[in-house]
Amino acid sequence: MARITMREAISQALMEEMDRDPAVFILGEEVGVWGGTYAVTKGFYDKYGPERVKDTPIAENAILGAAIGAAMVGQRPIAELMTINFAFSAMDYVVNQAPKLRYMFGGQFEVPMVIRAVGGGGRQLGATHSQTPDAIFAHFPGLVVISPGTPADAKGLLKSAIRSNDPVLFIEHATMYQVRGEVPEGEYLVPIGKSTVQRPGKDVTIVTYCKGLELSMKAADELAKQGIEAEIVDLRTLRPLDMEPVIESFKKTNRAVVVEEGWKSYGVGSEIVSRIYEEAFDYVDAPIIRVAQKEVPLPYNRTLEQAALPQVPDIVAAVKEVLK
Repeated sequence: MARITMREAISQALMEEMDRDPAVFILGEEVGVWGGTYAVTKGFYDKYGPERVKDTPIAENAILGAAIGAAMVGQRPIAELMTINFAFSAMDYVVNQAPKLRYMFGGQFEVPMVIRAVGGGGRQLGATHSQTPDAIFAHFPGLVVISPGTPADAKGLLKSAIRSNDPVLFIEHATMYQVRGEVPEGEYLVPIGKSTVQRPGKDVTIVTYCKGLELSMKAADELAKQGIEAEIVDLRTLRPLDMEPVIESFKKTNRAVVVEEGWKSYGVGSEIVSRIYEEAFDYVDAPIIRVAQKEVPLPYNRTLEQAALPQVPDIVAAVKEVLK
Protein backbone atom coordinates (compact mmCIF):
# COMPACT_ATOMS: atom_id res chain seq x y z
CA MET A 1 0.00 0.00 0.00
CA ALA A 2 1.13 3.50 -0.77
CA ARG A 3 1.95 5.80 2.14
CA ILE A 4 0.25 9.08 1.31
CA THR A 5 -1.10 12.19 3.04
CA MET A 6 -4.64 12.78 4.22
CA ARG A 7 -4.96 15.41 1.48
CA GLU A 8 -3.94 12.91 -1.20
CA ALA A 9 -6.29 10.26 0.19
CA ILE A 10 -9.27 12.63 0.05
CA SER A 11 -8.33 13.75 -3.46
CA GLN A 12 -8.09 10.12 -4.57
CA ALA A 13 -11.54 9.36 -3.21
CA LEU A 14 -13.08 12.37 -4.95
CA MET A 15 -11.42 11.66 -8.28
CA GLU A 16 -12.21 7.94 -8.24
CA GLU A 17 -15.88 8.61 -7.52
CA MET A 18 -16.10 11.32 -10.18
CA ASP A 19 -14.56 8.92 -12.69
CA ARG A 20 -16.96 6.17 -11.64
CA ASP A 21 -20.20 8.15 -11.57
CA PRO A 22 -20.99 11.12 -13.86
CA ALA A 23 -23.68 12.25 -11.39
CA VAL A 24 -20.98 13.27 -8.90
CA PHE A 25 -19.93 16.90 -9.05
CA ILE A 26 -18.22 19.41 -6.74
CA LEU A 27 -19.27 22.92 -5.82
CA GLY A 28 -17.97 25.46 -3.36
CA GLU A 29 -15.77 28.47 -2.81
CA GLU A 30 -12.43 28.29 -4.66
CA VAL A 31 -12.78 24.58 -5.46
CA GLY A 32 -12.19 25.07 -9.17
CA VAL A 33 -9.59 27.40 -10.64
CA TRP A 34 -7.84 27.83 -7.29
CA GLY A 35 -7.90 24.10 -6.52
CA GLY A 36 -9.44 24.35 -3.07
CA THR A 37 -8.39 26.29 0.02
CA TYR A 38 -6.36 23.28 1.18
CA ALA A 39 -5.44 22.14 -2.37
CA VAL A 40 -7.63 19.03 -2.18
CA THR A 41 -9.23 19.68 -5.57
CA LYS A 42 -6.10 20.91 -7.31
CA GLY A 43 -6.26 19.90 -10.99
CA PHE A 44 -9.91 18.88 -10.85
CA TYR A 45 -11.12 21.92 -12.80
CA ASP A 46 -8.78 21.17 -15.70
CA LYS A 47 -9.79 17.49 -15.77
CA TYR A 48 -13.57 17.75 -15.32
CA GLY A 49 -14.38 21.29 -16.40
CA PRO A 50 -16.73 23.93 -14.99
CA GLU A 51 -19.83 21.71 -15.33
CA ARG A 52 -18.58 19.29 -12.68
CA VAL A 53 -16.28 21.54 -10.61
CA LYS A 54 -18.24 24.69 -9.88
CA ASP A 55 -16.74 27.76 -8.24
CA THR A 56 -19.42 29.54 -6.23
CA PRO A 57 -19.82 32.93 -4.57
CA ILE A 58 -19.15 33.28 -0.83
CA ALA A 59 -22.71 32.23 -0.07
CA GLU A 60 -23.18 29.08 2.00
CA ASN A 61 -26.97 29.20 1.68
CA ALA A 62 -26.63 29.18 -2.11
CA ILE A 63 -24.04 26.38 -2.07
CA LEU A 64 -26.09 24.05 0.11
CA GLY A 65 -29.44 25.02 -1.36
CA ALA A 66 -28.16 24.20 -4.85
CA ALA A 67 -26.65 20.93 -3.60
CA ILE A 68 -29.89 19.83 -1.95
CA GLY A 69 -31.91 20.60 -5.08
CA ALA A 70 -29.44 18.74 -7.29
CA ALA A 71 -29.46 15.73 -4.97
CA MET A 72 -33.28 15.59 -5.00
CA VAL A 73 -33.31 15.24 -8.79
CA GLY A 74 -30.72 12.48 -9.03
CA GLN A 75 -27.30 14.12 -8.88
CA ARG A 76 -24.66 13.42 -6.21
CA PRO A 77 -23.23 16.81 -5.24
CA ILE A 78 -20.21 17.30 -3.00
CA ALA A 79 -20.53 20.74 -1.44
CA GLU A 80 -17.34 22.09 0.10
CA LEU A 81 -17.48 24.60 2.94
CA MET A 82 -14.20 26.41 3.43
CA THR A 83 -14.61 25.91 7.17
CA ILE A 84 -17.26 24.20 9.26
CA ASN A 85 -17.80 27.51 11.05
CA PHE A 86 -19.45 28.79 7.87
CA ALA A 87 -22.09 26.07 8.21
CA PHE A 88 -23.65 28.27 10.88
CA SER A 89 -24.60 30.66 8.06
CA ALA A 90 -26.63 27.87 6.46
CA MET A 91 -27.87 25.91 9.48
CA ASP A 92 -31.40 25.58 8.11
CA TYR A 93 -30.10 23.67 5.10
CA VAL A 94 -27.64 21.55 7.09
CA VAL A 95 -29.91 20.41 9.93
CA ASN A 96 -33.48 21.30 8.95
CA GLN A 97 -33.70 20.55 5.22
CA ALA A 98 -31.16 17.99 4.00
CA PRO A 99 -31.63 15.54 6.92
CA LYS A 100 -35.44 15.71 6.95
CA LEU A 101 -36.63 15.97 3.35
CA ARG A 102 -36.89 12.22 2.71
CA TYR A 103 -38.88 11.85 5.93
CA MET A 104 -41.08 14.86 5.24
CA PHE A 105 -41.89 13.61 1.71
CA GLY A 106 -42.56 10.05 2.82
CA GLY A 107 -39.61 8.62 0.92
CA GLN A 108 -40.46 10.23 -2.43
CA PHE A 109 -37.11 12.05 -2.44
CA GLU A 110 -33.62 11.09 -1.36
CA VAL A 111 -30.85 13.60 -0.67
CA PRO A 112 -27.57 11.86 -1.62
CA MET A 113 -25.14 14.69 -0.96
CA VAL A 114 -21.86 15.19 0.90
CA ILE A 115 -20.87 18.37 2.72
CA ARG A 116 -17.09 18.52 3.09
CA ALA A 117 -16.08 20.92 5.84
CA VAL A 118 -12.79 21.75 7.55
CA GLY A 119 -12.94 21.91 11.34
CA GLY A 120 -10.66 22.19 14.35
CA GLY A 121 -8.08 24.56 15.74
CA GLY A 122 -4.31 24.79 15.69
CA ARG A 123 -3.78 27.02 12.66
CA GLN A 124 -4.16 30.42 14.36
CA LEU A 125 -7.35 31.25 12.50
CA GLY A 126 -9.06 32.96 15.41
CA ALA A 127 -12.05 32.16 17.59
CA THR A 128 -14.69 32.19 14.84
CA HIS A 129 -12.73 30.02 12.36
CA SER A 130 -11.25 27.37 14.66
CA GLN A 131 -14.19 25.67 16.31
CA THR A 132 -14.96 21.97 16.66
CA PRO A 133 -18.78 21.96 16.73
CA ASP A 134 -19.12 18.31 15.72
CA ALA A 135 -21.54 17.49 18.55
CA ILE A 136 -23.98 20.15 17.32
CA PHE A 137 -24.41 18.48 13.94
CA ALA A 138 -24.34 14.93 15.32
CA HIS A 139 -27.37 15.87 17.44
CA PHE A 140 -29.72 15.78 14.43
CA PRO A 141 -31.20 12.47 13.20
CA GLY A 142 -31.08 12.11 9.43
CA LEU A 143 -27.67 13.71 9.03
CA VAL A 144 -24.71 11.32 8.91
CA VAL A 145 -21.60 12.83 10.53
CA ILE A 146 -18.15 11.42 9.74
CA SER A 147 -14.77 12.62 11.02
CA PRO A 148 -11.84 10.34 10.09
CA GLY A 149 -8.49 10.18 11.88
CA THR A 150 -6.35 8.34 9.31
CA PRO A 151 -5.75 8.75 5.56
CA ALA A 152 -7.08 5.23 4.88
CA ASP A 153 -10.33 5.95 6.71
CA ALA A 154 -10.59 9.34 5.02
CA LYS A 155 -10.49 7.70 1.60
CA GLY A 156 -12.70 4.72 2.41
CA LEU A 157 -15.31 6.68 4.33
CA LEU A 158 -15.51 9.49 1.80
CA LYS A 159 -16.11 7.02 -1.02
CA SER A 160 -18.84 5.37 1.05
CA ALA A 161 -20.33 8.79 1.84
CA ILE A 162 -20.51 9.77 -1.83
CA ARG A 163 -22.35 6.52 -2.62
CA SER A 164 -24.72 6.88 0.32
CA ASN A 165 -28.30 7.98 -0.29
CA ASP A 166 -28.26 10.01 2.93
CA PRO A 167 -26.86 13.52 3.43
CA VAL A 168 -23.39 13.27 4.97
CA LEU A 169 -21.35 15.90 6.79
CA PHE A 170 -17.71 14.91 6.27
CA ILE A 171 -15.44 16.78 8.69
CA GLU A 172 -11.72 17.11 7.94
CA HIS A 173 -9.31 18.52 10.51
CA ALA A 174 -7.41 21.63 9.46
CA THR A 175 -4.06 20.40 10.83
CA MET A 176 -4.19 16.85 9.48
CA TYR A 177 -3.87 17.24 5.71
CA GLN A 178 -0.14 16.41 5.89
CA VAL A 179 -0.62 13.35 8.14
CA ARG A 180 0.67 10.26 6.32
CA GLY A 181 -0.54 6.68 6.43
CA GLU A 182 -0.88 3.55 4.35
CA VAL A 183 -3.86 3.73 2.00
CA PRO A 184 -5.11 0.93 -0.28
CA GLU A 185 -5.12 1.88 -3.94
CA GLY A 186 -8.17 1.65 -6.17
CA GLU A 187 -11.55 0.44 -4.95
CA TYR A 188 -11.55 0.73 -1.16
CA LEU A 189 -14.59 1.36 1.01
CA VAL A 190 -14.93 1.73 4.77
CA PRO A 191 -18.44 1.13 6.16
CA ILE A 192 -20.17 4.13 7.66
CA GLY A 193 -21.18 3.84 11.31
CA LYS A 194 -18.50 1.38 12.43
CA SER A 195 -16.02 2.24 15.18
CA THR A 196 -12.71 0.39 15.23
CA VAL A 197 -9.85 -0.47 17.58
CA GLN A 198 -6.78 1.36 16.27
CA ARG A 199 -4.43 0.08 18.97
CA PRO A 200 -4.95 -2.95 21.25
CA GLY A 201 -4.26 -2.73 24.97
CA LYS A 202 -5.31 -4.15 28.33
CA ASP A 203 -5.01 -1.45 30.99
CA VAL A 204 -7.28 1.42 29.91
CA THR A 205 -9.61 2.31 27.04
CA ILE A 206 -9.11 5.60 25.21
CA VAL A 207 -12.12 6.59 23.10
CA THR A 208 -11.52 9.28 20.51
CA TYR A 209 -11.76 10.31 16.85
CA CYS A 210 -10.19 12.61 14.24
CA LYS A 211 -7.40 14.80 15.72
CA GLY A 212 -7.89 13.08 19.06
CA LEU A 213 -6.70 9.83 17.49
CA GLU A 214 -3.36 11.35 16.50
CA LEU A 215 -2.87 12.73 20.02
CA SER A 216 -4.02 9.51 21.68
CA MET A 217 -1.64 7.35 19.64
CA LYS A 218 1.26 9.55 20.72
CA ALA A 219 0.08 9.41 24.32
CA ALA A 220 -0.16 5.61 24.10
CA ASP A 221 3.45 5.47 22.95
CA GLU A 222 4.49 7.49 26.01
CA LEU A 223 2.41 5.32 28.32
CA ALA A 224 3.85 2.13 26.84
CA LYS A 225 7.32 3.26 27.92
CA GLN A 226 5.95 3.26 31.46
CA GLY A 227 4.40 -0.19 31.17
CA ILE A 228 0.83 1.01 30.55
CA GLU A 229 -0.94 -0.53 27.55
CA ALA A 230 -3.81 1.66 26.33
CA GLU A 231 -6.44 0.38 23.92
CA ILE A 232 -7.60 3.07 21.51
CA VAL A 233 -11.08 2.97 20.00
CA ASP A 234 -11.62 5.31 17.05
CA LEU A 235 -15.27 6.32 16.58
CA ARG A 236 -14.79 7.52 12.98
CA THR A 237 -18.53 8.19 12.62
CA LEU A 238 -20.41 10.32 15.16
CA ARG A 239 -23.86 9.61 13.73
CA PRO A 240 -24.71 6.80 13.55
CA LEU A 241 -22.62 6.10 16.66
CA ASP A 242 -21.24 2.58 17.03
CA MET A 243 -20.64 1.90 20.73
CA GLU A 244 -20.07 -1.86 20.49
CA PRO A 245 -16.23 -1.74 20.22
CA VAL A 246 -16.18 0.87 23.01
CA ILE A 247 -18.23 -1.27 25.38
CA GLU A 248 -16.28 -4.42 24.52
CA SER A 249 -13.01 -2.66 25.25
CA PHE A 250 -14.29 -1.11 28.46
CA LYS A 251 -15.50 -4.47 29.78
CA LYS A 252 -11.93 -5.67 29.33
CA THR A 253 -10.09 -2.70 30.85
CA ASN A 254 -12.73 -1.33 33.30
CA ARG A 255 -11.33 2.18 32.89
CA ALA A 256 -11.72 4.82 30.21
CA VAL A 257 -10.55 8.22 29.04
CA VAL A 258 -12.49 10.04 26.31
CA VAL A 259 -10.52 12.48 24.14
CA GLU A 260 -12.09 15.14 21.90
CA GLU A 261 -11.03 18.54 20.62
CA GLY A 262 -14.44 20.12 21.16
CA TRP A 263 -15.53 21.73 24.39
CA LYS A 264 -16.30 19.36 27.24
CA SER A 265 -19.76 20.76 28.06
CA TYR A 266 -22.52 19.11 25.98
CA GLY A 267 -19.89 17.48 23.80
CA VAL A 268 -19.20 14.17 22.08
CA GLY A 269 -17.39 12.99 25.20
CA SER A 270 -20.49 13.59 27.30
CA GLU A 271 -22.44 11.21 25.08
CA ILE A 272 -19.74 8.53 25.15
CA VAL A 273 -19.41 8.64 28.94
CA SER A 274 -23.18 8.48 29.39
CA ARG A 275 -23.44 5.45 27.11
CA ILE A 276 -20.66 3.63 28.97
CA TYR A 277 -22.30 4.26 32.32
CA GLU A 278 -25.68 3.15 30.96
CA GLU A 279 -24.47 0.05 29.15
CA ALA A 280 -21.52 -1.13 31.25
CA PHE A 281 -21.96 0.31 34.74
CA ASP A 282 -21.11 -2.97 36.48
CA TYR A 283 -17.65 -2.88 34.86
CA VAL A 284 -16.68 0.60 36.10
CA ASP A 285 -13.62 0.51 38.36
CA ALA A 286 -12.84 4.25 38.25
CA PRO A 287 -14.58 7.48 37.20
CA ILE A 288 -14.29 8.09 33.46
CA ILE A 289 -12.26 11.19 32.58
CA ARG A 290 -12.84 13.49 29.62
CA VAL A 291 -9.99 15.36 27.92
CA ALA A 292 -11.22 18.30 25.87
CA GLN A 293 -10.60 21.89 24.82
CA LYS A 294 -10.61 24.60 27.48
CA GLU A 295 -14.00 26.31 27.75
CA VAL A 296 -12.98 29.55 26.03
CA PRO A 297 -13.19 30.95 22.50
CA LEU A 298 -9.99 29.67 20.92
CA PRO A 299 -7.27 32.36 21.12
CA TYR A 300 -5.39 33.61 18.06
CA ASN A 301 -2.04 33.77 19.88
CA ARG A 302 -0.25 30.49 19.12
CA THR A 303 0.94 29.84 22.68
CA LEU A 304 -2.51 30.51 24.11
CA GLU A 305 -4.17 28.50 21.36
CA GLN A 306 -2.04 25.44 22.11
CA ALA A 307 -2.69 25.89 25.83
CA ALA A 308 -6.43 25.80 25.19
CA LEU A 309 -6.35 22.72 22.94
CA PRO A 310 -5.98 19.18 24.35
CA GLN A 311 -2.41 17.92 24.22
CA VAL A 312 -0.58 14.61 24.65
CA PRO A 313 0.45 15.33 28.29
CA ASP A 314 -3.22 15.93 29.14
CA ILE A 315 -4.12 12.45 27.91
CA VAL A 316 -1.18 10.83 29.71
CA ALA A 317 -2.17 12.55 32.96
CA ALA A 318 -5.81 11.47 32.57
CA VAL A 319 -4.85 7.85 32.01
CA LYS A 320 -2.63 7.84 35.09
CA GLU A 321 -5.47 9.36 37.11
CA VAL A 322 -7.97 6.61 36.17
CA LEU A 323 -5.35 3.96 36.92
CA LYS A 324 -4.75 5.15 40.49
